[in-house]
Amino acid sequence: MSNNNLYWLSRFAGVWFVIGWTVVGAVEKAPTPTITGAGEHFTWVLLDQIRPQLERDQRLKLSLIGQDSMLGHGCNVGIKKAKENRVGNETFGFVCCPLAKEEVEKEGLTVHPIALEPLLIIVNKSNPVQDIPIEKVRAIFRGEIRNWKEVGGEDRPIVVVLRPHCPQRPGHWKTIVPTLEQLRKDRIEVKAEVEVVQGVSDFAEGIGNIGSTWLFDPSQRVKTVTVSGVAPTAENLHNKRYPFYQEQSIVTHGELSAPLANMIREVQSGQDFRGVAKKYELLPLTPALP
Repeated sequence: MSNNNLYWLSRFAGVWFVIGWTVVGAVEKAPTPTITGAGEHFTWVLLDQIRPQLERDQRLKLSLIGQDSMLGHGCNVGIKKAKENRVGNETFGFVCCPLAKEEVEKEGLTVHPIALEPLLIIVNKSNPVQDIPIEKVRAIFRGEIRNWKEVGGEDRPIVVVLRPHCPQRPGHWKTIVPTLEQLRKDRIEVKAEVEVVQGVSDFAEGIGNIGSTWLFDPSQRVKTVTVSGVAPTAENLHNKRYPFYQEQSIVTHGELSAPLANMIREVQSGQDFRGVAKKYELLPLTPALP
């Protein structure tokens, strides 16, 4: 081969080396997309526990805001965050209340159901009551039963501790009493779920409700009672024997990027989610992925 040909061959190879190195470098330096979600505490617990798997499998960074929803944030924050979604700023929300069709259409949302979550009926650990019939639970929250002796307990007044959040939406505490107007008037009304648990812990006569994914502090003196002999489990939600629950969902707005769409599908149907659902007695609303 002539020196001239060798010269041009070396130049040609050098150009392709530079191009190849540039392409490889671009691939290696491609930023990991960050997706931000916000909303109520209960779904935050679920998402936070499978966050490492989601980040690994979907090759993204997942930023979650919701742990502090125990301080009063929640579904409305989730809807607001979902509406911030746009190219380069992928966002979603999570809610524990089923959204009415009118609200979904007005806000331009898409709802991605995740699971039904049992609402636990909690009382103070010192309370000897272990079970309360369904209609008597409802009567307590309506204020028609006002003493523990009426449900097999001691002669003590009943103290209802409640956070009647999202009163404009169906579901959640409304599976116990359907409207604000029907709730006991002299209840202790709080602004955050943590205050429900703490109130029942502080009052030996207390009763309240909380989602099954709540992260109980061992120092809090609360226990769960059965309802008409039925435990708050996924199986009993499925066979409709347990009557009190809330619905966990992801909400989105606008067109979804592929990473966000894939992440939601994995949350709804992935095996990691199934493991967390079993831990907290959640009833998945979407079939498992094969």
